[in-house]
Amino acid sequence: MIRPLALFLALALGGCATLSKKSNLEELKPVVESFHKVIRWKDFRTAARFVVPERRQAFTRARLALQDERDLSISDYEIEEVVMSEDGTRALVQSRIQWMRLPSATEHTSVVSSEFVYKDGAWLLERQDTGPFADELR
Repeated sequence: MIRPLALFLALALGGCATLSKKSNLEELKPVVESFHKVIRWKDFRTAARFVVPERRQAFTRARLALQDERDLSISDYEIEEVVMSEDGTRALVQSRIQWMRLPSATEHTSVVSSEFVYKDGAWLLERQDTGPFADELR
């Protein structure tokens, strides 16, 4: 009698973890899309709201110092892959971003790995390894 009960509990709890991970992925997707859209349209004030609080000020300062509202252009982005952690609180998002920062006339295509964390009921960007924001988000 104890074994079937233990098996049932293990399956039920595992199912809840899977459901939670799936629902977190469903919550993450529009956040990632929104972040990419606001940076594409140079709305860096809104973009800063997607960044973890401890890096938000550095992100905002860098946008001002680099004059990104004038000089940074993101021409395209494509989300290629999302990998969720087992506990559903971290996600690694791989995106291909095409961007250019004046005075350079060269368009860069970067495969950017962004680490999002689930904190206080929201998905926030914690790190990026390459791309136009890598220096302040490493």
